[in-house]
Amino acid sequence: MRRVVITGLGLVTPLGLDVASSWKALLEGKCGIGPITQFDASAFGCKIAGEVKDFDPTVAMPAKDARRYDRFVQFAAAAGAEALKDAGLVFDTDEKANRAGCLIGSGIGGLNLICENFQSYLERGPRRISPFMIPGSIINMASGMLSIQHNMRGPNLTTVTACSTGLHAIGEASWMIRRGDADVMLAGGTEGTVCPDGIGGFDSMHALSRRNDDPEHASRPFDIDRDGFVMGEGAGLVVLEDYDHAVARGAKIYCEVAGYGLSADAYHITTPSTDGPVRSMRVALEHAGMKPEDIDYLNAHGTSTSVGDINECKAIRGVFGEHADKLVVSSTKGATGHLLGGAGGIESIFTILAIRDQVAPPTINVVNQDPECCVNLAKGTPVQMTINAAMKNNFGFGGTNATLIFKKL
Repeated sequence: MRRVVITGLGLVTPLGLDVASSWKALLEGKCGIGPITQFDASAFGCKIAGEVKDFDPTVAMPAKDARRYDRFVQFAAAAGAEALKDAGLVFDTDEKANRAGCLIGSGIGGLNLICENFQSYLERGPRRISPFMIPGSIINMASGMLSIQHNMRGPNLTTVTACSTGLHAIGEASWMIRRGDADVMLAGGTEGTVCPDGIGGFDSMHALSRRNDDPEHASRPFDIDRDGFVMGEGAGLVVLEDYDHAVARGAKIYCEVAGYGLSADAYHITTPSTDGPVRSMRVALEHAGMKPEDIDYLNAHGTSTSVGDINECKAIRGVFGEHADKLVVSSTKGATGHLLGGAGGIESIFTILAIRDQVAPPTINVVNQDPECCVNLAKGTPVQMTINAAMKNNFGFGGTNATLIFKKL
């Protein structure tokens, strides 16, 4: 079975418009959450989000295209361009193009563009529905647009698995390379649903924090005073590459994708079970040929919801046993909010950078750790440590679970 490595990273997040600025802000303990500015949220219970600030989509696509595509596609275009540039890859021959593919997912896709067009229909009739509404909003267009922009003619696919989307995209892309379908894959997740329907849908479920007077401290993973998650937006894409292919061209290698696990709770559409995450983590360890004690750092799903945080901590305990006392855990959602389908992409990159820099990023806003969230948290400040292998978890509505293990070469 071919080995798979990471050779390029690209980010657009509430913390910054690229990898360097986002990672720097995360390690400095900054928070990208604030009052919603993209629409009037005064009538909503939740009035805050992790918005991407000062984003110019024309850095990655012509202005004409930018006007036609939903925000989640624009984010993916920018993150994808950065990742491919970082990897030093240009697909300028048929041989290169035919062996390169895209697998980019989104949990919800172009909700904003769909809602804008429906509003136009209600106000001005069907003739005001844009002919670009469908191609500009369908979820596979992030992969489609990037493949067109960069001449990637290999596998072109999309995952849609709620909050596990980005992680499933990277995991499935790794298998495409392992079995020889491609030499290079651009993969990850993107989301842009800070819009009335996106915020309103979760707000009506009472899933969102209503700490509107203190947005920077609203996302509080594992803290006993958490009151729900905060919506975020952005994209995180990585370049996966066959190890021999990367070595042959002298590529910079961040780490190896060592294991990938996935499972279903088969329990409830929104309430998690402990069994599903446990099996997902164990499958990833099995595929990696690792023991629980081989994992040094775990980047948790950690959404800042009461049920979800406790459930994940129980699952971690179930998998790692006594090693859970040594395993350093953090959730970076305190800083970014929850990017839904984009979470697995940006958080995988944070995990990869943790291996590169040998530092666990902090979980901010943990003032009083919930005693039922009994894990060894990196709280408040980064933890300098040896990280040879790191695990990343994401879990989603419908009971879908994903786990990746990244390993230092």
